[in-house]
Amino acid sequence: MSVLQAVLLGLAMGLVFGVALEKSRVFEPGAIVGQMQLRRFIMLKVFLAAVATGLAVIAAMQGLGMTKLFPKATLYGADLVGGLLLGAGIVLAGACPGTVFAQLGAGYRDAWWTLLGGLAGALAFSLLEPTLAPMINAGSPGKLTLSAIWDVPYPLLAAVFAVLIVAGLMALERWRPWREEVGEAGDAMGEAAAPLARGRAPGLAD
Repeated sequence: MSVLQAVLLGLAMGLVFGVALEKSRVFEPGAIVGQMQLRRFIMLKVFLAAVATGLAVIAAMQGLGMTKLFPKATLYGADLVGGLLLGAGIVLAGACPGTVFAQLGAGYRDAWWTLLGGLAGALAFSLLEPTLAPMINAGSPGKLTLSAIWDVPYPLLAAVFAVLIVAGLMALERWRPWREEVGEAGDAMGEAAAPLARGRAPGLAD
């Protein structure tokens, strides 16, 4: 695959991802914060559906010899600390690195501050990475995958997990139907959409 083909493929994937975020209303700050507070589950449903789809597609591609897996090394400290910091930032900002661009496209003014904060954080980490590297890499077991640990072919393992995720999604939907969360108008924010249109996230700026 040429560089141009890779860029075009990336743009196409980004377009599909953006449309899916907008149509599902997952990019709304209230939907994101509501998920973190375990009050709304649209975000979890959408992302789990994406994981199941990705598992099926990658498993099929690997089974057909169209791609190879290149897992990264497992870093316990970096994963735990980084995950906690990212989660705290998502709750405070009502956005994540992917949804912030959808928020910008939808006209939410607060998203500009989130984007600038994310860029500043990335710059700070790049400058501090040489100093933090010994702590980040400490105790790393290297590359770990369930496929290698259990000695099960990845396509088979991915298919099993995809089925389990779909079953979990069906149970979650029966417990918390999506229509009850997004409302009849299909807006995940419902009455809270008005203050968001003015650049304020309910529950965050009130």
